[in-house]
This record gives sequence, C-alpha cells and structure tokens, in this order.
Amino acid sequence: MIFEIEILIQEFKREKEKKPADINLLFIEEPEAHTHPQMQYVFIKNIKRLLKDGIQRADGEARSLQYIISTHSSHIVADSDFDDIKYLKKEGDNNVIAKNLKDLKKEYDKKTSQYQFLTQYLTISRAEIFFAEKAVLIEGDTERMLIPTMMKKIDIEEAATHKAKSTEDDYLPLLSQNISIVEVGAYSQIFDKFIEFLGIKTLIITDLDAIGADNKKCEVVNAVAYSNEALSHYFNNPTLADLKTFSLQDKLFNNIGGCWKNQSNGRLCVVYQTNEADYNARSFEDAFIHLNRNFVKNNKADFRGLQNKDYFDNPNKNAYILAQECIKKKTHFALDILYHSDEMLSNWQIPAYIKEGLLWLKQD
Repeated sequence: MIFEIEILIQEFKREKEKKPADINLLFIEEPEAHTHPQMQYVFIKNIKRLLKDGIQRADGEARSLQYIISTHSSHIVADSDFDDIKYLKKEGDNNVIAKNLKDLKKEYDKKTSQYQFLTQYLTISRAEIFFAEKAVLIEGDTERMLIPTMMKKIDIEEAATHKAKSTEDDYLPLLSQNISIVEVGAYSQIFDKFIEFLGIKTLIITDLDAIGADNKKCEVVNAVAYSNEALSHYFNNPTLADLKTFSLQDKLFNNIGGCWKNQSNGRLCVVYQTNEADYNARSFEDAFIHLNRNFVKNNKADFRGLQNKDYFDNPNKNAYILAQECIKKKTHFALDILYHSDEMLSNWQIPAYIKEGLLWLKQD
C-alpha cells in the first residue's frame, strides 16, 4: 500500500496540465484490510514521512496534502500520534459523535504527568479499548489471565439457566460482546477522564487493600482504613466501614460536572472484595482461596505456584494467611487455577464481587 500511495503522489507531480487544488485530500480507508499486523505498524510509521512534503511539482507548483485514515485497527492506533486521532462513536440509530483525543489534554490541564502516562500507556499496549463497546479495568496479571475464563464460566451458567427457562429474550453472552480488558494496575483513577471521553460502559475491578493503624496491610477484620486511591477517588473518600456496607447500586456512577456521582443508571461500576461466606477478603487471592479452599487443597500437590502446601491442611490458617504465605507467584497461581479447571469450569466459584460486576456489565 505504501508503494501504491507513492505511485499516486508521483502521478500528481507529473500532472503539469492541471493546477493543483488549494485543498488536496487523500482518503485511506481501512488499510488493515490489506495488511497483516506487522505491516500495519510499518504503514503508519512511514505514512507521515511519505506525505509530509505534499505535492511538489518540477515546475514549482506546490500544495500541501491532507490525508485522512479510517481504521478499526488497534495496531495502527497504537503507533499513531495521540494528537492526530479523531474518535468516532455511534450514538443512537442515526447519530455519530466525533471527538479529538487531543482535547483530553485540556481535561488533564493540572495533571500533565497523568496525561503523559495515559498517552504512553494506551499507545504502547492497550489501543484496542478505542474500538470496544464495553471495558473492564483490572489491576494485575492474575485478573488479566482469569477474567476471560470467568466470563466464559458465567456464560455457561447463564446459558443453562436460559435453556431451563426456555426464554426467548435477547440473551448475549459476555464473550460474544465487544469487551476490552485493560490492565491498569493501581491507576484506574487516572483513567477516569478517558472513560468519560469514550462514553462506554466500564467495570473497574479493584482490591480493598485494607490497612491497620500502622498503615501496613492486614486482614480486613483487623483493619481501620484502606490504601486504594481508586476507591477514595470514585466513592469520594468513604471510610472502610462505608465500603463494607455499600451495595451494588451504591457502586454505580455517572460523571456529572467533572465529578463521579452515584446514580442507579450509572455507566461506571467499581467493585471490590465484600463479605462472602463469613469472610471479607483484602485481595483477589484470599477471596478466591476462601471460596475455593477445597479446590486448591485437592490439587495442591500439582499447584506449582504454591509453597507451604501443608498450610491448607491446617484449619487455623485462614485465607489471608494462605494467600500471603503460600502463593509464590500470582501468575503461576492463576495458571494453576486454569490448568486444574474442569471442562465446564464447575469445580470452583467466582468471588461474588467479580461475578456481580460482570453480570452488571453483561446487561445492555
């Protein structure tokens, strides 16, 4: 395609009988349809260099050339300059909203380091979110590896329920929806303006991160506060006691006047560990272990991500202790869960906070 564009430019330059127009436009429609991912990177890296001089003929006639590329390729977006991207979003049956990504910079006016982080992160690794209809923002590798499988598990369970009820409604499985899963670490609060900019339904799955009076992490039952800045940001500085009492409806938000306000029709949902089976977890790992202790215990000999495996035989070792002292590497633990799952994913349970969030996201 680069060669074809080069040939086209040369033809423009050789056309001496016609005077170049004052405005010259070149439309390139979905170049990804003709190129593999690696070539898409090459294309977008070279197109600016190729067209920057515009149309310059040997007889001295010269005109600038403006080009517009339409794309659904995250590879092309990932290597494009943030300021050059115009985001088009369909709203309703006959309406399309156009937004300039460079306008986001104004929203981050007083937090330029956050804007710089956002632009670097999205263009390097997570540009697919631009083309998603829904998004899940997660903290780390464990959730990134397990969330797709949890979505599949919910789809299996929901399909069985719908089949039993013989329902004919518009049931759409999670894995059939255009959902982007983005790992944001402990920085989901930095993405709040970007979430609002995209205008897509978004689920944030984060950790409670309970701490004691000494500001060190501890079991939730002994905690007096929490250290998760995302919870402070979206819930407007609640206490730990507040967080323990919030229902799903309390975790739904819309952005109103630059502030996140709780609304029943919120397009943003923020979930974290809650009390389940008489235990309130601090992180995903102890939440999973508490619910699925027998699953882990029965397979512990083959769980390569575990150490101190005999702790699972001691009823005095609770989920928090097991998560802290038995998991060698979180990614290995996640792989162990996947490897030992049965075909229908029925031999373990999804922690309630994640399941309720995904079920909320599944709805239109």
